[in-house]
Amino acid sequence: MSLPTIIAVYIVIWWVTFVAMANIGVKSQGEAGEVLKGTPAGAPVEVKLGRKVFQVSIVTAIITGGIYWLIVHSGLTLADYPFMPDFKDYK
Repeated sequence: MSLPTIIAVYIVIWWVTFVAMANIGVKSQGEAGEVLKGTPAGAPVEVKLGRKVFQVSIVTAIITGGIYWLIVHSGLTLADYPFMPDFKDYK
């Protein structure tokens, strides 16, 4: 796996993980009982975006490391998975 491939995999997994983890641990104003005028009750009280970015980066590094290990060290390749059926036997 080349460095650009690892970076591309990391970026894709980072965004997917960020979207999946975005609402974990976020408390809404309605749940906190502190709804401000002009805001919906579902608006977050504290987003803590920096902490969320850090958590997502750690999780993504672990996932990317696992994918790197599977591809480089375990011998697993895309050739091991048949994406298209072999129609030679269906004559």
